[in-house]
Amino acid sequence: MATEKVTMPKLGESVTEGTVSRWLVKAGDHVNKYEPIAEVMTDKVNAEVPSSFTGTIKELIADEGETLEVGAVICLMDVEGAAVIEESDQKEDAAASGQTETAETLKTGNENKARYSPAVLKLSQEHQIDLTQVSGSGKGGRITRKDIMNIVQSGDIPRPHQTSAAVEKMTGQAPFQAGAAPIPGDISIPVSGVRKAIAANMVRSKHEVPHAWMMTEVDVTNLVARRDALKQEFKEREGYSLTYFAFFVKAVAQALKEFPQINAMWAGDTIIQKKEINLSIAVATEDALFVPVIKRADEKTIKGIAKDIHDLAGKVRSGTMKAEDMQGGTFTVNNTGTFGSVQSMGIINYPQAAILQIEAIVKRPVVVNNNMIAIRDMVNLCLSLDHRVLDGLVCGRFLQRVKEILESISADTSVY
Repeated sequence: MATEKVTMPKLGESVTEGTVSRWLVKAGDHVNKYEPIAEVMTDKVNAEVPSSFTGTIKELIADEGETLEVGAVICLMDVEGAAVIEESDQKEDAAASGQTETAETLKTGNENKARYSPAVLKLSQEHQIDLTQVSGSGKGGRITRKDIMNIVQSGDIPRPHQTSAAVEKMTGQAPFQAGAAPIPGDISIPVSGVRKAIAANMVRSKHEVPHAWMMTEVDVTNLVARRDALKQEFKEREGYSLTYFAFFVKAVAQALKEFPQINAMWAGDTIIQKKEINLSIAVATEDALFVPVIKRADEKTIKGIAKDIHDLAGKVRSGTMKAEDMQGGTFTVNNTGTFGSVQSMGIINYPQAAILQIEAIVKRPVVVNNNMIAIRDMVNLCLSLDHRVLDGLVCGRFLQRVKEILESISADTSVY
């Protein structure tokens, strides 16, 4: 009998970590290979983790609600006929993942320098966290990866050379302390694994991506008339709704084909223009937001896009979304108008270069031909862009092209 390690799997492109939301087994349980042992959440997908072996669960390393990097050990299994894991290897792996490292100090003269795990050092550098101002929750006061993630998610990030005393001196107020006890009447709501994953991805996007923003307004009177004329017959014929959103997604896909610079990603020393146009769309549940992907949207009709929107939204709300449904997105279209929003600035879906918010369609008086005033159906399109990848000129032209496509829709426009 030998002990094998089950590790956090990679559940999608750009996914570097996952949160164990629920264990489906306990120590002592016998499981077969490929049998699900845990539910794991990332910012992109909620999925079951299958067992890599047939054997008996020896120890659950990760706690429910704990976030670990891809490749980190989540549990140990006793497996017959497997190679024995040497104790030295276990220690080395644990130190590398930052899960069991004991805090130590190296003394040089009168100066004490803390020794941090590679994971802690990497995260602190990414988020510009001054580790000398962080109190660790690990053994001997060591700073764990979980400590750093809690700081990032709270937004109360200690910057270098900015102590609490300095903040209080500058502002006249003590800085907010994450985890401070609520006052009577406050309601404490535990943060779910999904919300933690979303928060971590949003913080990363805002920290790493220099966001810029622009907006254009579009007269969609003809689009509204065309959709309203078709919707009843379409629903009876196809079995799902023809939404305004499908027209917008099609227009965006067509414009991205003409402006491939927008369909790109930042990769450090290069900019990668993606060949396929795969549009991420935001679908909300009661407590989370998912971004499934319409693959090769430029090759689909308005009808085909409407079907994809219907099918993907159904998968999200029924909990049957698969990892592949969330992968490969190159640009995000968000239907914020559903909630009545008329102007907003979306946070870019990392590592994409832009996100377009489709706001609410509202009737407004507009000056038309011969300086006449008419009531028209108007909508705002709001674009957030990664200024490392894109400039205002190309984005302005892209928005102008989306506007032209939408305003050219007529009674003759086919959805098939």
